[in-house]
Order: sequence, then C-alpha cells, then structure tokens
Amino acid sequence: MPYGFIGRVSSADPLKSALDVSSQRTRVLAGRVSQASLQQPNGGFALAELGSTAGSSEQGPVNLEAEMASLADEQLRYEATAKLLQKTYQQIRTSIRDR
Repeated sequence: MPYGFIGRVSSADPLKSALDVSSQRTRVLAGRVSQASLQQPNGGFALAELGSTAGSSEQGPVNLEAEMASLADEQLRYEATAKLLQKTYQQIRTSIRDR
C-alpha cells in the first residue's frame, strides 16, 4: 500500500492531529489544576475562598471549578474524536476487505 494512501482517502490524518492537540490541551489544563491545588492551604482540590488568588503570577488566578469543567469538556472531545477515528479505520478495513 503506498505511503500516505489512508490520509488521502479518509479523514484519519486530521482526526489523529485533533487527538494530539487534545492531549496537549489536557496536559496544560491538568498542570494548571495541579498547580492551583498545591497552592491551596489544605493542599487539596477545595475551591479558593473569594478574594484569594490561586495560581502562578505569570498565569494569573486559577478558577478550579472552571478548569475542571474545561478538563471534562476536553475529555469528551477526545473520546468523541477517538471514536470517529476508530470508525474511520473500520471503514478503511471494510473497504480493503471487500475488494
């Protein structure tokens, strides 16, 4: 099979790229949540009190609730993209098998 054939006849390459981007976003979000949670007085994931600022000085305050929601959203996007990629590969296998 010629190199690059699958990328030309399917959406596999863009889906793989989307999975890579999603993984990078997840790492960034998880890092922000981790740093914010370590800066809490109790060391856990408790939300900061009003007026207190968690987060590094270069990134500004981190809203743990918003960051956790972003992580959940990114996880859903990743899973949906992974399922689309699985279906794409299944369609390619089916079309090759049927020939």
